Amino acid sequence: MASREAFHFDEFALDVGERRLLRGTETVRLSPKAYDVLVVLVRQWGRLVTKDELLAQVWPESFVEEGILNVHVAALRKALGDDTRPPAYIETVVRSGYRFIAAVRFDSGDDKPFAPSAVARPVELYELVGRGRSHLLSGSHLELPAAVDAFRSAIEIDPTYAPAHAGLARARCLQAVFRVVPYQEAFTEAKASALRALAMDSASADAQVALGTVLFLSEWDWTAAERSLCRALEINPDHTEALLQYGSLQEALGRLDDGLRCKQQALARDPRSPGVLVQIAISYWHQRKYDETQVWARRALEIDPKHVLASQFITHVYWRIGDVNRFAAWVVSQTSQAIAWGFPEENAAVIKQVIADMQQVYATAGLSGMRRFMADQITNPQMDFDVLLKMAFFRAVLYGAAGRLDEAFDCLDQAIADRDPALVHLAVAPDWDSLRDDPRFAECLRLMALPSAVHSNIGNV
Repeated sequence: MASREAFHFDEFALDVGERRLLRGTETVRLSPKAYDVLVVLVRQWGRLVTKDELLAQVWPESFVEEGILNVHVAALRKALGDDTRPPAYIETVVRSGYRFIAAVRFDSGDDKPFAPSAVARPVELYELVGRGRSHLLSGSHLELPAAVDAFRSAIEIDPTYAPAHAGLARARCLQAVFRVVPYQEAFTEAKASALRALAMDSASADAQVALGTVLFLSEWDWTAAERSLCRALEINPDHTEALLQYGSLQEALGRLDDGLRCKQQALARDPRSPGVLVQIAISYWHQRKYDETQVWARRALEIDPKHVLASQFITHVYWRIGDVNRFAAWVVSQTSQAIAWGFPEENAAVIKQVIADMQQVYATAGLSGMRRFMADQITNPQMDFDVLLKMAFFRAVLYGAAGRLDEAFDCLDQAIADRDPALVHLAVAPDWDSLRDDPRFAECLRLMALPSAVHSNIGNV
């Protein structure tokens, strides 16, 4: 007797042998080729199926234009009722192909209904997901590879466990933010993983946080991001990551006090997490409370001396308040420590020389001269190893501080066009205060649908 090949997703049943798609007990009518496209996608659930693969499998002996795929996928979406944004079943991967993102169960022949909550899961699955979350809560880019590995290992053990996919989505988002990998690439996988988690369990707070994070950092869809994060907090009011991400979103929208309160709730849950401590520091940074920024960043460094983000905010404060000597001393000390952690000595020597030169410029030309000197480092070939100097958003900050506004706005426009995640706090971060009085800055905020005036201190510090 031939084995049966059938798949279930949500209320649908796809019986390959009978060439039949059911919604409950009703037959869903599809054209033969649309049906074949669906079978190919469902068989490879969760994986990108390229257009070439689809054409080769559905039209093996014919030459057809790839545009025909758009027609059949559109018909499938209509038949499945897949008209939501984001989609629930078929994800389009621009210029590449399609991915079936709903949770799928292969029918082994028994008639028992699929109940994910009733599945007995191995203990190591929960241990891996917990380990991955711990790495994420550190807030350190050095722990992101271990987080990704933990979540991928969990998915290998059980590909139907939503929190594993949600954790992978958040890990990839953080890799994008820290530029560990190209951020467009990381966000693409993050979105697919978040949607997969949500399709498996829409009542999962982890899944809602994952989608909210992608919508916030990658798509700049503030309304949809807030909806997902609020839903996560309805499901679990004490979800640390939801509180942190919602706090960050509220700050981006100008609700600085509300954002800090959210993060303080997360702090009550995880008071020894360096990532949480740094997020508190960032809240005070946005409020221009620089002493508090340093206090919380240093608390994170007491727990994790290698925490780059905490160290950077101490550097930012010295730069912002014009304390050149402490700025120089801190950069040199952190660079010396980094050598012990694997930072190339030749690069460290270049940084120390630049800092020494900067101090000489400051002694003769003051703060304005120093800021012009630092902007000139953008084109210093010896600093070619510094990835920050290659980023449009960071160049915009340096050019703005130096008073080179045309160049600053050219770089800022480029960063907006690239949808750089570093810009989500454009409306509130002190980094951009040198540009705020220029009418072009208001236009940048308008393009991003961010508020134009959000805090009484902005522009007056």
